[in-house]
Amino acid sequence: MLFKRIYDDALAQASYLIACTRTGEALVVDPNRDSASYLDAAEAAGVRITHVTETHIHADFLSGSRDLARKAGARVLLSAEGGQDWQYAYAAGAGATLLTDGDHFDVGCVRVDVLHTPGHTPEHLTFLVTDTDSGDRAMGALTGDFIFVGDVGRPDLLERAANVHGAMQEGARSLFASLARFKERPDYLQIWPGHGPGSACGKSLGAMPQSTLGYERLFNWALASTNEREFTRTVLDGQPEPPRYFAQMKRLNKAGPRPLDGFPRPERLPAARLRVALEGGALVVDTRRAADFAERHAAGTLNIPLNRSFANWAGWFVPYDRPFYLVVDESQPRCIDEAVRNLALIGLDDVAGYFGEDAIVASSAAGASGSIPQIGAKELAAKLERGEARVLDVRGHHEWEEGHLPGVENIPLGLLPDHLAELQHDVPLVLQCQGGSRSAIAASLLAAIGFRNVANFAGGFGAWEAAGHAVERGEAGAPA
Repeated sequence: MLFKRIYDDALAQASYLIACTRTGEALVVDPNRDSASYLDAAEAAGVRITHVTETHIHADFLSGSRDLARKAGARVLLSAEGGQDWQYAYAAGAGATLLTDGDHFDVGCVRVDVLHTPGHTPEHLTFLVTDTDSGDRAMGALTGDFIFVGDVGRPDLLERAANVHGAMQEGARSLFASLARFKERPDYLQIWPGHGPGSACGKSLGAMPQSTLGYERLFNWALASTNEREFTRTVLDGQPEPPRYFAQMKRLNKAGPRPLDGFPRPERLPAARLRVALEGGALVVDTRRAADFAERHAAGTLNIPLNRSFANWAGWFVPYDRPFYLVVDESQPRCIDEAVRNLALIGLDDVAGYFGEDAIVASSAAGASGSIPQIGAKELAAKLERGEARVLDVRGHHEWEEGHLPGVENIPLGLLPDHLAELQHDVPLVLQCQGGSRSAIAASLLAAIGFRNVANFAGGFGAWEAAGHAVERGEAGAPA
């Protein structure tokens, strides 16, 4: 049996290629839209993709299952569990084989047994993998968003992201029951999860790419829990705010994402077009480093740096219903291709064009540029003592509860557009997060819509605490 983990840093997401080297047949589990990565991996291994499946209807990226199956000439296999509301609308049209608890299918010498493991989602499946050429027992489990290294999948997304009322309590209880059943399996069973750290599908995912059930039984808090009420409280407590685009992903993945043939590069536009786009009300996302944006940028643009968090924050702020533009640092090789690919992974395909740094120079020459001051812990402490600034903490609410600047309120970055009416334009505003990256995005967002007295606390809460300044914990700071 051939086993390959294909990890996408932009999504903190793992897909798996599993093949029988004797017959050359291969299975891909949980593919994203980058079909070429799986086709290339199969070609390099000398196998052909004959089966494509996924553990559940994903919320954090656009599925590539149907598209990959079409390109590879493979069978697509989908969950039929979860009740009528959680069936794949495109299954019949794609000729999909529907899977339920207790089913199995073979990929050459590889046997795949299907377990229904609801909790993260009602239709969630886990796949037990047996190399029948080597033994008659499952060697590992593809757990998707059911069990991670050190954590489990969050059961609150359907309610908090997709507005399914009452779903998170029911999901937590289902997850507890699924774990109780799964814990009966042997300690040696390997755990191959669908995400690593950085994913919003859990709150404390471990960095190791895989684990064993025995290890998780010892050190994963969720598998150690034996009280349903306590488990439900703990699994729902402290979950990060679900990105706004998750509801869109659920809808599209259930209906069936549109086919995608590669990631075509958009047109590079002349510098003068930038002001035309901005004056016409278009969204322009500057993907350069936060420090470069802070030093100089075209007024009216939003800064979302092209790093591992790019797709996540783009999903919060970039609209799905109209075209948008990008500004890129062309000194970085393939920056536009990387940006377009990462956006397409979450279904943001409508890039109308992109600009280079010559557009920023042109904006500056026309008097339409801006900058964002950066301040440190000592300067911020002095401003607060003199009452010269209002500080806004844009970390997640759970982070804020664990420790924050005295008297400082909390509006998580993704929710900031919903709270603009609470902010005064004539009061100096300092944005703060843990280390300065999220607050830099927040400062750019406010500057783009006309706030003129905005600064970024570059060191964030980490620098504040390291400098020995006072910290409050719990609800004392009157969060938003």
